[in-house]
Amino acid sequence: MDIHKIFAIFVRWLWLLVLGAVIAGAAGFLLSSRQTPMYQANTRFVVLRAASTGYYDYYSYIDYQQLISTYTQLLTTDALLAQVSQEVGFEVNEGQASAEQIGETQFVLLTVTMDNAQKAAIVANTLISVLIDQNEQLQSVRYETTEQNLQQRANDALTQIDILQNEIDQISSDTLDQQLTEVIAQIDSLQSQVTDLEIKISGIDPLTASEAETSQLIRYQAEFDQVQPTLDLYQEIYTQLVVMREPMQNEYISSTQIYRVQRTLDLYEQIYFNSISSLEELNLTRVQSAPNVVQVEPAKAPSQPYAPRPVQTTILYSSIGLLSMAGLVFLVEYLDDTIKTPEDVKAVLNLPVLGLIADMKGSFIEKGDHKNTIFVAEQPRSPITEAFRSLRTSLDFYSIDEPLKLVVVTSPGPEEGKTTIAVNLAVILAKSNKKVLLLDADLRRPNVHNKFDISNRVGLSDLIRGRLSVSDVLQVSEQFGNLSVITSGSLPPNPAELLASNKMTELIDQLKQAFDIIVIDTPPSIVTDPQILATKSDGVIYVLKAGKTRSLMAQKPLEEFARVGAQIIGVVMNKIPKNRDYYYGGFYYYAPSSQNKDKYYRSTQTEKIEEDEKTNSGNHNSD
Repeated sequence: MDIHKIFAIFVRWLWLLVLGAVIAGAAGFLLSSRQTPMYQANTRFVVLRAASTGYYDYYSYIDYQQLISTYTQLLTTDALLAQVSQEVGFEVNEGQASAEQIGETQFVLLTVTMDNAQKAAIVANTLISVLIDQNEQLQSVRYETTEQNLQQRANDALTQIDILQNEIDQISSDTLDQQLTEVIAQIDSLQSQVTDLEIKISGIDPLTASEAETSQLIRYQAEFDQVQPTLDLYQEIYTQLVVMREPMQNEYISSTQIYRVQRTLDLYEQIYFNSISSLEELNLTRVQSAPNVVQVEPAKAPSQPYAPRPVQTTILYSSIGLLSMAGLVFLVEYLDDTIKTPEDVKAVLNLPVLGLIADMKGSFIEKGDHKNTIFVAEQPRSPITEAFRSLRTSLDFYSIDEPLKLVVVTSPGPEEGKTTIAVNLAVILAKSNKKVLLLDADLRRPNVHNKFDISNRVGLSDLIRGRLSVSDVLQVSEQFGNLSVITSGSLPPNPAELLASNKMTELIDQLKQAFDIIVIDTPPSIVTDPQILATKSDGVIYVLKAGKTRSLMAQKPLEEFARVGAQIIGVVMNKIPKNRDYYYGGFYYYAPSSQNKDKYYRSTQTEKIEEDEKTNSGNHNSD
């Protein structure tokens, strides 16, 4: 499909494209104008990496990106939104807040959409504030168990310190066995903790561990470094109590007992201070390993609503309507197999185009008393009449050595204007000073007598039956002296048999002797009548209705004509729409815009034109 054909389709369907765009645009405008105005408040925050993160490789990068995604999803959780709703004093729904990471950066964009600009800004800022609090709580949970253990150990050591101090002050009578029992219990507890930490540490490979696993490994190692010295101290206490075991029976023994209790007290004090130190180190580790959430810029109340946007919505809907109509046009054109242009005739039928006749519908001759008049007679200067003159010239040049004597006019189907073509062609031929006979051979639905407003009481069917002679049925036109008409006459029950009879052949030979050219109007080619007459003629004029005749319907009769050996002169494209000026071969005077000038068509110079035609009748090719 070339660019000219595409442009022609665009021009032909422009009204539908514009209509679709206008209707869709109006619907979009009405829809957007009735929507409640919505406002969007935006704020950005950044998720900073933990300070303790050292070596930064590809896996660390993936973990960090996943961490940002986690915080992005956390902003839209029901728990967080419920807490925000409680703080701001009105309900915040899940669909009103959305967050997305900005590219591959550390920044996250938070957007809150509400029907109130101030509320949208308040909710956005409150969400960030609640997220920062939630972040601190999440990081506290990671070290909560270790912190509790260290705190419990410090409390236990402090309790033991108080007990031992009381023993020193009161020279407690507790036996050494009781002290050993207590120390053994402490050793068992610490040994269990050490074993558990060793198992956890050995289960994490530092080379392949993720950021989260690395953080856990640091925490386990810190706990191990804190518990192991305590265990060593308890083992030393145990060793001293076992090795130095002596009964206390005198003052010396009492002094020794006090000394040993004092040493135990010192050990517990050391345990207490170690636990306190481990707690401080744990808090430092927690601070260093926790990602930090920082709001970069606070949300501000927007001055303009985010939606609706009537102008943008109207443009969008208009575009959708235009594209939808374009798709519909493409589908219609794709499924349309009608013959619309001379190029289609040549491509589908492989026949020349003899004439291009515009649609006569709407011209003044179809109004009032002029309804049954002949177009070329009433409008001799119109482009349509000029097209018939061009058709006459094409027939004159068709065979110079043996001029056409008998021409059959037919069409693939009904309502394609074959009778109109035959009548106007006969009149235009008569104007060239030829003796012309128009024979109505449509013995099924004749219409020639209506065009000339003459009687059809007798005609061709009576001639074939031998009831009347040619002079009895021949009607000479009063307006066109060179034109004679033989109507169909009464309608027979067997028209095909009459037309195929020898009597019809003899009649045609007789008429050829009396007239220069005979134009025969026949029924559509869906019946056999045109094929019968085509075998008796010099050629067939095939009339198509532009844009209505389907390709298959036009091809099938041609096969029948070829089978009987009929000669197809060419195609006349009829009823070409007035908005298809490209059908007129590029001649400006064929432009449909000129056809509306009835005053131009009904010029008082009509008689002069007819006189000029008679003057030039000696040269038929002058047209």
